[in-house]
Amino acid sequence: MKTIRTVSELGIELANARQSGKKIAFVPTMGAIHAGHLSLIEIAKKQSGFVVASIFVNPLQFNSASDFDRYPRNEAADTAALESAGADVLFLPSVEEIYPNGKVNTRSAGPIGDLYEGQARKEHFDGMLTVVARLFEIVSPDVAVFGAKDAQQLFLIRRMLQQEKNSDWGSKLQLVEGPTIRESTGLALSSRNQRLSTSEMQVALSLSEALDKAHKCAASGEGISSALGEAMKVFSSNPEAKLDYLALVNPESFEALEDGFKGQALMIVAAEVGNVRLIDNRLITF
Repeated sequence: MKTIRTVSELGIELANARQSGKKIAFVPTMGAIHAGHLSLIEIAKKQSGFVVASIFVNPLQFNSASDFDRYPRNEAADTAALESAGADVLFLPSVEEIYPNGKVNTRSAGPIGDLYEGQARKEHFDGMLTVVARLFEIVSPDVAVFGAKDAQQLFLIRRMLQQEKNSDWGSKLQLVEGPTIRESTGLALSSRNQRLSTSEMQVALSLSEALDKAHKCAASGEGISSALGEAMKVFSSNPEAKLDYLALVNPESFEALEDGFKGQALMIVAAEVGNVRLIDNRLITF
């Protein structure tokens, strides 16, 4: 695996790969690599003969400088993990490489970007879309792989691709969704999990337990409000998991659903455990 830090050097490597007839698959990350990220590399390898992973902790996605500074970074461990998973190139750019001379072509997530995660993390999704569009511009991949755990992020990236289908990178790009990888306990893997204590890891199971309760409720023939009610009970009995939001939305529009809905819904949840914010989601059929 080659580690590349500049846009110009990456361009040469990508041109060589394309001249060899290889498709480019891309897995962007913010580091703190775990098994969930590595599962995306495996998916990317099946999609193409040349896999580019990136690590860039994007300052535009953080509400404060302290949050940005606290984000876990371990370049040596991350590099070793991505190499063992079979990535061909690791792109490790500086802020100046991504935003040269401070130039930022800001993308807007629109009203949906202000809901749920966006309500708690102002301008987070604008920053996310901005850096994803910039990385797509640099790499111009044939395939990009993102995890399903960040459901609202994935929805907004899909919508941006629809809007950019006539651009140089948007015209050919295929977005592939990787399933959420979980611990044996059901806890969704996240870079943030490493900040949880042993006792907090148990509290964090409230998120996946709430999703399971809602799924069972729907499977028994109950509607939207009943499923939400069953999931809410989990947090009522586990006050250490401080619920931020719990909602059932249409996965095609991210609009909240009401009783009477029939079809596949997406339950999304966020809660704070200790000082760690966690999210999860699950598709549920009514």
